[in-house]
Amino acid sequence: MDVHLRELRYFVAVAEELNVTRAAERLFVSQPALSKQLRVLERQLGFALLERVPSGVTLTRQGEALLPVARELLERWAAGVETARAAAPTGTLIIGMQTAVGRGLQQEALRLFRRALPGWEVSLRLVGWDDPSGGLADGSSDVAFIWLPVPPGLETYVLVTEGRGVAMPADHRLAELAEVPFAELRDEPFIALPPAAGPLRDFWLARDARDDDPVVGVTANTPEEVFEAVISGLGVVLVAEGNATLYKRPGMVYRPVAGLPPGQLAIAWRRGDARPQVTAFVDALRQAAARP
Repeated sequence: MDVHLRELRYFVAVAEELNVTRAAERLFVSQPALSKQLRVLERQLGFALLERVPSGVTLTRQGEALLPVARELLERWAAGVETARAAAPTGTLIIGMQTAVGRGLQQEALRLFRRALPGWEVSLRLVGWDDPSGGLADGSSDVAFIWLPVPPGLETYVLVTEGRGVAMPADHRLAELAEVPFAELRDEPFIALPPAAGPLRDFWLARDARDDDPVVGVTANTPEEVFEAVISGLGVVLVAEGNATLYKRPGMVYRPVAGLPPGQLAIAWRRGDARPQVTAFVDALRQAAARP
């Protein structure tokens, strides 16, 4: 049995709130994604943890027995992580990333951060799109580079605003156009982020510019999976203008799309988190983004 800490964290939140909606808001995830993960956990365990009641949910006997064990495991893991971080000369800043940042921002910000907090180490952590908070929700990241929109409970500072375009196979019927009208893409199969990405999945499917349901050709959880699916002819994908250069691939072309609002890349952190290392990195990024 391979139960993940995230599933235990979800279970504990629902057990404490006794309401899936409130627990989802606390965890910065969508309610359907939370419910799905709880069902996965129950299938793995072979017994029910929760029962639905008019006011929300209640714990089964098995759920009541498991709750203190799950809490202890999460507390011990959190304590272990903090002990490991404290082993650095001064400390370690964990930066969550869902895509490559590029644009000269990351390197300049790290230089300024190390000048502000000498001795601090930095760890870059790749986070799948199934966690729209970039690791902030479960505390595995201190800050995160995230494309808007973000889950509730996070503070953000927008670093870049860029037009959205489409990446498609080089032999696609629209590849000869200099700019693609969005209407031409409505019936195309799209490469989609996982459902757990919530509003972020909707944004990159351009639900804000359509009144119909998009055709989803395949779901992908990492940039590598996305662009491999595009090259394989499984669908097209919307990408930010700056990412077209970062993820250039043989056999794939990028074209601007007319009629779409731009995308925004931001640095995010937990609301109310005023730790010096978080503040120093956000300030460093503000300076980096302000430079020409």
